[in-house]
Amino acid sequence: MPKEDAVKEESIGMNGKNRNFQREMDRLIEKNEGEGIVPTLFLHSCCAPCSSYVLEYLSRYFKITVYYYNPNIYPPSEYEERTEEVKRLIRELPVKNEVSFVAGEYRPEQFYEAVRGHEEDPEGGDRCGICFELRLKEAARLAGEGGFDYFATTLTISPLKDAARLNRIGEELGAEYGVKYLASDFKKKNGYKRSTELSREYGLYRQDYCGCVFSMREREREREKQ
Repeated sequence: MPKEDAVKEESIGMNGKNRNFQREMDRLIEKNEGEGIVPTLFLHSCCAPCSSYVLEYLSRYFKITVYYYNPNIYPPSEYEERTEEVKRLIRELPVKNEVSFVAGEYRPEQFYEAVRGHEEDPEGGDRCGICFELRLKEAARLAGEGGFDYFATTLTISPLKDAARLNRIGEELGAEYGVKYLASDFKKKNGYKRSTELSREYGLYRQDYCGCVFSMREREREREKQ
């Protein structure tokens, strides 16, 4: 997770309407607790630092299966390091309800094929949207096949990721695959701040670029300018 400081405060939902995703989640959690329900959640994880607060928070209310599927990560050694850190976090982080781990296939050719023609897009542009959809589509498919109550992604904790965009993609894919998408904006309630605290506490590896070779090159250019 890049070491960002600024946090976006507003979430713009579908059709341009303001939505408070955190409030929506709070209401859902309150409803489930009132009914004595602990739903199952298939949680796409982008990395251990982003997952830290999300797991600390959601494991109180859901039985979570963490799904690590990120074919965009470059190079392979980076992918392996991020995977192992997620596994370690799950082993070491105290949780109320069960948390398990599922590894997706690492097939970077899927990512390169999906973003062909968008190699020069700026960070946060169309290439990123394609990448989000690639990863969330696989999560939605498996969540639907596995009979999970919900699926979600840790990506919304990043101040550099548009929660509304991610949630729109997630909700569309949830409808397509017949599984509810848990809309989120995990940076709220000081979520991003807490993730940095947990990262320090557990000594988690924190990368300084999003993950793909294109974001890595962009970060290298920024360093050269500095």
